[in-house]
Amino acid sequence: MQITAQQLTKSIGGNEIFTDLSIEINERERIAVVGRNGSGKTTLFQLLAGLEEPDAGTIIRTKNTRIGYLHQIPDYPGYSVYEVLNESFSALHAMQSRLSELEQHLASSADERILRQYGELQEQFMEAGGYETESKIAAVANGLGITSLIEQPFDALSGGEKTKVMLAQLILSKPSVLLLDEPTNHLDLSAIEWLEHYLEYYNGSVVVISHDRQFLNHVVNKVYEIEDGEIWESKGDYDAYLRNKQAKMEQQFAAYKEQQKKIQKIKESIRRLRQWANEASPPNPDLFRKAKMMEKMLERMQLVKRPAAEKAMNLKLQAKDRSGKRVFELQEVFHGFGDEVLFADVDLSVYWQDRLAIVGDNGTGKSTLLKILLGELEPVGGEVRRGSNVKIGYLAQQFEAFDGEARVIEAFREHLSMTEGDARHVLAQFLFYGYDVFKRVKDLSGGEKMRLRLAQLMQEDCNVLVLDEPTNHLDIESREVLEETLKEFNGTIIAISHDRYFLQKLFTKVAWIEHQTLTLHEGSYEWAVDKQKNADGILQ
Repeated sequence: MQITAQQLTKSIGGNEIFTDLSIEINERERIAVVGRNGSGKTTLFQLLAGLEEPDAGTIIRTKNTRIGYLHQIPDYPGYSVYEVLNESFSALHAMQSRLSELEQHLASSADERILRQYGELQEQFMEAGGYETESKIAAVANGLGITSLIEQPFDALSGGEKTKVMLAQLILSKPSVLLLDEPTNHLDLSAIEWLEHYLEYYNGSVVVISHDRQFLNHVVNKVYEIEDGEIWESKGDYDAYLRNKQAKMEQQFAAYKEQQKKIQKIKESIRRLRQWANEASPPNPDLFRKAKMMEKMLERMQLVKRPAAEKAMNLKLQAKDRSGKRVFELQEVFHGFGDEVLFADVDLSVYWQDRLAIVGDNGTGKSTLLKILLGELEPVGGEVRRGSNVKIGYLAQQFEAFDGEARVIEAFREHLSMTEGDARHVLAQFLFYGYDVFKRVKDLSGGEKMRLRLAQLMQEDCNVLVLDEPTNHLDIESREVLEETLKEFNGTIIAISHDRYFLQKLFTKVAWIEHQTLTLHEGSYEWAVDKQKNADGILQ
């Protein structure tokens, strides 16, 4: 056992997050912590990492347990990315400095004691991989797709790039317990697959918060769910957790119904005993006593909680009228910036009711291609034609269109003719209740902003949906609602995504951008992966 947390209670700003929560992390375990946004997952990580203290309860960390937790991006003024990664080996660098000192001593005198000390330290240095730091940095940087950033100043990177660098630093430092909070958020498909493979052979324990269902299925063997301040454990991967949860809810509901029947029978017996006691002449004290005993029994009964119906978004999208048969047509499209070519000779036809996914590693030009389709960007060369009666609903990855100072209800109604009452009713369907509608947009989480944008999208008259990473900020329940809604949508869908579960469930065409070339695969995502890998093998 590496970490034991017993009966933890934690409140933030007077709001109780959880009570009497217990969790164990054993050696080499692969654990997922799941639950709705705001259920306390990140708070639990901060407690386990020692960044926060519980209001009550204890956390025991065994001796020599080193916890690695990527929670915020520290400052590294003047550091290159390589120097930030090299910080992972600070203990090895200290040993190397000590070896240099001992070498200088030995150069001037062959002291037997110093020679023995040097030999022991050099052996430790070799066993700890002191001569392999360069190859380790290269392997992790290549796996996470940050090799091109190695010489760049850390301060000049974007937020997503810094997160990837800090994840690489964390992996290189090899803690005994890895706490990973949404590790796949800024990774492309190949980097996610690399991370899965790395964690498979990692010697330490891994605890992960993630909304990436395929990642969880590939990585974890135990799931802890936090709901309504309580924690529940399920053995197996994410799909096993779903089955176990369904069985648990059915069992709980059956126990609740059975107990409610029993309570009704007891209440009926109490009513009859009192009636008979009153009708007796004289009134019968024994019957009154029996009724009283049964009432006390009812009071002492531990009630089975009725399983609560989960609140989910109520999203409905429908194309009121159709576009022409051909939605988009690209012929010999070429684009790049300066000397950098993103893609060339792209021929692509998108037809009415197509389900087209655009995939590829970060930086291959996926978002650029979307902007060309939307007409926001003119290609350097080639021709782009849009079909007749095409009405686009666009869901961007970023939320720059929102005014951060606006209230939620103001942002929602900005381009709509709708009363405040009607607007509040719609927003409630997207889980904005009561005072939530008066929050400023800048104070919303990424998931809340995405739900607000989906609420707006539902009011738009569109027959073509263009989606850029639509699941990125959504919790699993909201992703499932979005998937079911898109499945029923009767128009055309074009999407960029790194969510393999989402891709496999919805899309029947995959446009893969790699090596400056777009390859169209007519089939599911998993089928496209096999085809693309075979094509890569031929190219290599």
